[in-house]
Amino acid sequence: MRPSTIERNTKETKIKLIINLDGTGKSNINTGIAFFDHMLTQISTHGLIDIDLKADGDIEVDSHHTIEDVGICFGMAIKEALGDKKGIKRYGKALIPMDEVLVLCGIDISGRPFAGIDAPFTVSNIGNFETEMVKEFFVALANNAGMSIHSIMLREGNNHHMAEAIFKAFARALMDAVSIDDRFGLPTSKGIL
Repeated sequence: MRPSTIERNTKETKIKLIINLDGTGKSNINTGIAFFDHMLTQISTHGLIDIDLKADGDIEVDSHHTIEDVGICFGMAIKEALGDKKGIKRYGKALIPMDEVLVLCGIDISGRPFAGIDAPFTVSNIGNFETEMVKEFFVALANNAGMSIHSIMLREGNNHHMAEAIFKAFARALMDAVSIDDRFGLPTSKGIL
């Protein structure tokens, strides 16, 4: 089992996040941003990561602080849960259709953060979730997990479908990258990740 608990309290947000990378996809998520909760549930369900998350943020301002800070916490939790990273596959990939939409996601848990998120949304909001926050969430996650995330929209369509496909593709790629294969030891020729 690879659990992690992260708490983050600022003047803008109060967050408690518990994850288990070796879970069954159980989730209890409440950020006050319904569509964001739906997206995080996709990570849990399709990545088989147990997520217990309570986030109180200044959503009366907008969703930015809450979503970015949850991304920070999620990245920190992944990094903590992975520990020394011995035995992980390190790389993960997924090609995910969501009706008319098609997304490709690749992940490298390298210690070097990068988030290239191709998210050509045509609306500014889905519910009370600003669509530009898809990229901001993954940038915060990548920076704090020390991973490289590439998400490429191969076929565009409905904005809800595009966002959901991005989160589902990330979930499947992450599940692949964090899975254990003892043949790898530490999956690097440098001796350190």
